[in-house]
Amino acid sequence: PLVGIDLTVLSVFGGALGVGIGFGLQKVASNYISGFIILGDRSIRPGDRLTVNNFTGYVTKITSRFVVLKNANGSEALIPNETFVTSTVINESYTSKALWQSLNIQVAYHTDLAKALSVLEEAAAAQERVDTSPAPTAVILGFGENGVDLRIGFWVKDPENGFSVLFSAILLDIWQRFNEQGIEFPYPQREVRILNEAQTPSDIAILKASLKAQTDTRSDAAFDNGD
Repeated sequence: PLVGIDLTVLSVFGGALGVGIGFGLQKVASNYISGFIILGDRSIRPGDRLTVNNFTGYVTKITSRFVVLKNANGSEALIPNETFVTSTVINESYTSKALWQSLNIQVAYHTDLAKALSVLEEAAAAQERVDTSPAPTAVILGFGENGVDLRIGFWVKDPENGFSVLFSAILLDIWQRFNEQGIEFPYPQREVRILNEAQTPSDIAILKASLKAQTDTRSDAAFDNGD
């Protein structure tokens, strides 16, 4: 004020700037605090398989501000720590890293279903990556259009190594065992019905129609008037 400067404008500007900075740092502070919470309760650990906002991946890095998730195709997502505190996070490795997976198989209707179920369980249990305690379980799902639908379910001990190659090995083993046991995969089935040739009216019916057409064709007034 001694040099003629109005401090009111500066104070208003400084207050607005402080509020803006406060709002801007609010998320940053929240992420840092959430990071300390995550590290403290150990709800998320490196190597865990998480699903956050429809993104599934493995935890590769935990920082004070974000968590890095890496999925099977190599994509990485940086998830703010606040998300793990304020949102629902699916941790498939929280108590055990083993994951339940299943494959659907269809067999022909004349198949010995007890033998087919046994083959499915043996093929899955033969893989080293499949846990045998509890053992793989095969069940009947239902009756489809072309065959009986079966499902083999099993626990994978190391899901971080992927599933595609494991599924391929199990299916290949099932195909080999089915061929050895004489179990058939069904082909699409369709029922074809051959109808008789179209029948023409009899001669008597044609004669009656001709005689009817030659009768008096004068109309009734009730019919012409639409009554």
